[in-house]
Amino acid sequence: MHPIRKLRETGHATPDQFAALLDENVVMHSPLLTKAILGRDTVAKTMAASSRNRDNPGEYILERKLDDKTTFLRWKGTIDGHEFESLELLTDGPDGLLKERTVAYRPFPALKIFRDKQRAAVGDTVSADSCDEAATCN
Repeated sequence: MHPIRKLRETGHATPDQFAALLDENVVMHSPLLTKAILGRDTVAKTMAASSRNRDNPGEYILERKLDDKTTFLRWKGTIDGHEFESLELLTDGPDGLLKERTVAYRPFPALKIFRDKQRAAVGDTVSADSCDEAATCN
C-alpha cells in the first residue's frame, strides 16, 4: 500500500503528516488549477484539505504499481451527497518521498463543488494566478 493511501485511510490527516511523505520540491498537477502546485508546504496543505472536504473517507477501489516509482490509485466517495471519484498517479523519488502527484476528478458537477471547498480551505496558500477565471483561489 502506498504511504499516501495508507495515511489517507487513517482519517483526516494533517498537513504535517502529509509533509513527512513529500519531497521538498514536490509537484502536484490538478484540474482545479491552471498551474502546478509546487513545494512541500503548499502540496501538504492542499492534500490535507482535500481529505477533509469530502463527505466521508470513501474507499480506494484500485491500487496498481506501474513500475518501481509510479503508483496508480482510484478512489470513490461522495461530496455534498454527489458521487465523486479521483484517479491519480504518484511518482516517488529514490528516497521514497513523493516527488509528483497528478490527479483527475469526475464527474464535473462534483468537481465544481470540490473546487470551491478546496479554494476556501487553502486560501492564499495557492497563488491567484493559478486559478481559472470561473472562481478565485481565496
